[in-house]
Amino acid sequence: MKILVTGATGLVGGALVQLLTGGGHHVVRLGRTAPGAGDVRWDPEGGVLDAGALEGLDGVVHLAGENIASGRWTEARKRRIKESRVNGTRLLAETLAGLERPPRVLVSASAVGFYGDRGDEDLTEASPAGAGFLADVCREWESATEAAQGKGIRVVHARLGVVLSTDGGALAKMLTPFKLGAGGIIGNGRQYMSWITLGDTVGALVHLLAADAAAGAVNVVAPPAVTNHEFTKTLGRVLRRPTLFPLPGFAARLVFGEMADALLLASTRVRPAALQESGYAFRHGSLEEGLRHVIGA
Repeated sequence: MKILVTGATGLVGGALVQLLTGGGHHVVRLGRTAPGAGDVRWDPEGGVLDAGALEGLDGVVHLAGENIASGRWTEARKRRIKESRVNGTRLLAETLAGLERPPRVLVSASAVGFYGDRGDEDLTEASPAGAGFLADVCREWESATEAAQGKGIRVVHARLGVVLSTDGGALAKMLTPFKLGAGGIIGNGRQYMSWITLGDTVGALVHLLAADAAAGAVNVVAPPAVTNHEFTKTLGRVLRRPTLFPLPGFAARLVFGEMADALLLASTRVRPAALQESGYAFRHGSLEEGLRHVIGA
């Protein structure tokens, strides 16, 4: 297939491009700079995207957006996080809808932040949206694909969980303190974390490109979600290090501000009901298995 990928230089995008090209697919990367021959440049803020360059695609995986965890959430930063997702997605969806030969499928990234802080509630794709900044962003982000859906393109909202990789993301930031024996639970440790390995993330995205019955929201997380306490103890066991240094909630808020409540202290217990129903087989069946694979332990 001929697949367009946005956000191809990111953690997930880079691994996805590698998997697709390794499988014999033709990948076109859409970015602010076109890194290679045949790639396409766009300017989401300026509303610039060459529609002619997108003719003949079989599918699109849209992953582009401002990194939500690279700095404190000032009002300006929150605006960039929202606009980079909503405006870019709307521009892409409207451009695809206007093509003479639109692609059959658009897999557009979203996040489990859609559900907000929900305690130990069992959450599936049928669960309503939660409250808070991330939930609001995810609702608008998903709604921005409306033009593509109206054109008859199969749209999948891939609600990603915490992607585990040593190359970036949350786990990469945790490894140094945990290896030094300075890791510990965050807050009370009872908040749920919906995780997935990088390998299963890109495997699921490729699966969703081809799974004709999959449409709408799909939780891209591994079963089961774990509490922060479970995650901490499992990571310590895999690394053979003690986990005796907790980070209290008030300290997390002092360091990270509003972002702490949304990314570190919120509880989101998400199940991949639609992904499993579509026939996806997870490569890593437990957190410990996934961590050992990712870390090489």
